[in-house]
Amino acid sequence: MKKSTIKRLWGYIGRYKLQLIVVFLFALIGNTLYIFTPLLTGQAIDKIIGVGNVDFNGLVILLIKLLIIYVLSSLFQWLMSVVSSVAANNTIHDIRKDAFNKLNTLPLKYYDNHSHGDVISRLTNDIDAISDGLFQGITQVMSAVVIIAGCFIFMLTISPLITLIVVFITPLCFFIASFIAKHSRKMFAKQSQTVGELNGFVEEMIGNQKIVKAFGYEDRAYKSFKEINDRLYKAGQKAQWYSSLTNPTTRLVNNIAYVSVTIIGGFLALAAKLSIGNIASFLNYSNQFAKPINEITSITSQIQAAFASAERVFALLDEEPEIPVNVPEAELKDCQGRVSFNGVSFSYRPEVPLIKNLNLEVEKGNMVAIVGPTGSGKTTLVNLLMRFYDINGGEIKIDGTNIYQVNRDNLRQTIGMVLQESWLFSGTVADNISYGKPEATRAEIIEAAKAAKAHSFISKLPNGYDTIIDEDGGNLSQGQKQLLTIARVLIIDPPMLILDEATSSIDTRTEINIQKAFSKMMEGKTSFIIAHRLSTIKEADIILVLKNGDIIEQGSHEELLQKKGFYHTLYYSQFAV
Repeated sequence: MKKSTIKRLWGYIGRYKLQLIVVFLFALIGNTLYIFTPLLTGQAIDKIIGVGNVDFNGLVILLIKLLIIYVLSSLFQWLMSVVSSVAANNTIHDIRKDAFNKLNTLPLKYYDNHSHGDVISRLTNDIDAISDGLFQGITQVMSAVVIIAGCFIFMLTISPLITLIVVFITPLCFFIASFIAKHSRKMFAKQSQTVGELNGFVEEMIGNQKIVKAFGYEDRAYKSFKEINDRLYKAGQKAQWYSSLTNPTTRLVNNIAYVSVTIIGGFLALAAKLSIGNIASFLNYSNQFAKPINEITSITSQIQAAFASAERVFALLDEEPEIPVNVPEAELKDCQGRVSFNGVSFSYRPEVPLIKNLNLEVEKGNMVAIVGPTGSGKTTLVNLLMRFYDINGGEIKIDGTNIYQVNRDNLRQTIGMVLQESWLFSGTVADNISYGKPEATRAEIIEAAKAAKAHSFISKLPNGYDTIIDEDGGNLSQGQKQLLTIARVLIIDPPMLILDEATSSIDTRTEINIQKAFSKMMEGKTSFIIAHRLSTIKEADIILVLKNGDIIEQGSHEELLQKKGFYHTLYYSQFAV
């Protein structure tokens, strides 16, 4: 367990100092009351076995005191658990909130390089593990401080000699627990990591079941799952095996202390230096003294799992966010849509350059089509314009302003984007259309849907625009989902547009209607269109032909055909039989 992890956890817990103080006060009162019970029990024993008649009156009074103490002690310990739970849940609430907020600040490359299931596991399984360990840790530590200190004082009042023996033997538990925890920590960390890997694999298989079944991948998927699951079993087994050693070994040490107290106490009783009641009280105190140590060691596995999970969550929180702007951020007001790429270079990996010294000038209202073979950098180009990825060199300007001096939100609000992969969330049709404009009226939503040619099928849904869409639009066809994403852009009416294979999932007839809607929407606006069907971009003002990240040809449709270069070959290849 890293000190930085403990410090950071304490940073979150420390936000609720008042609740922790209340927990400690309840622990102090409840456990202090409970500490008196062995003393009263010993006194009761002395009254029973005292010389002469039994003092029944005194015995009844002691029993009533014990009953009151037990009731009050139980009440305060219950209150301690309640407040501890509140403090732990508040802490977890803050960690979960910070983790989710962090996800919104991370660049896209983080999601490209990490399994989605593993990321989800950090926000669910790992944070739940922290919650379990935190609650147990707060209650046990608070109680332990009070019980150990109280029992030590009462044992000293009964017999300093036996107290020294107990204090010498019992702390050996901590050394044993520390030794075992050191070896089990790696196994718990590996267990948490493997859980994330397993979640990532399951998420991938469930999300792509059609492909799995279409290619008969079920058996291979099961084998891959089994391999990860076996590794998780081995890691979990080793982690639990190591942690399970803690409790029996500490109990062994405590039993040795208990036997030592019994033997030495017996000799002192024979020497008339201790009464039987005192010995009974001391034995109870030695048990109480060891009890919090046993309880802490019994939840070692939970605490170890919590710290292993905390390291994974804090690793997420430590990820570098999108590169912050070091200058006062400007805003694009009344954006005209003039775009320039000046000496831009970019690579996803430093050793594999993609875009090198790219230069491009786009005037206001130009329709720019980007074509090229797969992997040529078409989508990368518009991703750089949106600042989904940061360039390695050069500059990109909109209306003469460097986009790295512009507020990200403001930059992205000026550009409407329709992707090849449609994304819808669980909610009404109207909510999905107004995703980028929550304040949109129903009339605006319907107008955008009509422009996207989606109004017709929406009207046929059970509740029209109030129909609840399943997660990711599972109750709609792929084409219908794409129409809704197009309507989502139409409603915000941005000054610039990016269409990345926006009509790839739509039938030819609907595509013609959508193209007409796009043409009307793009009037006077700068637009970038990525298309594989070159017949849809004949009207573009500029066609950029990309290959290996470079613009190898540039011009109108007719100009590029006359050159009989790469575009000519690419265009006529779609008609080849």
